[in-house]
Amino acid sequence: MSDPAAIVALLAPFRPAAGPFVVGVTGSVAVGKSTFAQALKVAFEASAQRVELVCTDGFLRSNARLEELGLTVQKGFPASYDHAALRAALEGVRHAPTRFPGYSHVTYDVDEALAREVAPPDVLVIEGLALRHPLTGPPGLLDALVYLEADEADLERWFVARFMGLWDLAEHDPTSFYARFRSMSRPEAQAFGKMVWERINLPNLRDHIAPARALADLVVRKAGDHAIAGVETPYVTGQLDV
Repeated sequence: MSDPAAIVALLAPFRPAAGPFVVGVTGSVAVGKSTFAQALKVAFEASAQRVELVCTDGFLRSNARLEELGLTVQKGFPASYDHAALRAALEGVRHAPTRFPGYSHVTYDVDEALAREVAPPDVLVIEGLALRHPLTGPPGLLDALVYLEADEADLERWFVARFMGLWDLAEHDPTSFYARFRSMSRPEAQAFGKMVWERINLPNLRDHIAPARALADLVVRKAGDHAIAGVETPYVTGQLDV
């Protein structure tokens, strides 16, 4: 199943009777959450719905704050997010215009200039790493959760390719976070990207992200070319939390 419209149809039973339909998209770093979420947005918009797309990256703590907390090498791990702010934003956007912070993948940091106010839409798609199911606590703030999965070997390949793409772009952009790696040769940069995957992103996937798979409403399986190879619909009762 590769048609986003078909996935929208599978999500229909989770839609609340009134108010915004809040759909979360999660999965590993480099699995293609942003691209998938954008396709989902377009599919919802095809039926004349007003759709907003936001990302959890804006709720990461700033690089300076992560350094203060000793969490720099755990960026993307649960402790690196401001979960209270994320919860407040998801709760607020159901009722009133709400500010969502922004994030720059060039500077690799929260960027105030990219923040925006989002009015309650028909559908809100939020993608990122900080979406999870609650074991305890108040009712959830997501109506449905989609988990994207792929083979670890493909995820590593996609991550290194993305890293190298940003490394290439940084050649003429000294403001880029990746400019600091331009002193490396291409093979050295590729080896560094692979190391980051193995020591940071892979443990984060296995320990903190993959457990959401069994708790998702839809599991979308991706093939080595990023195409959707299949969709599972495990049954989950109740709402989802962040």
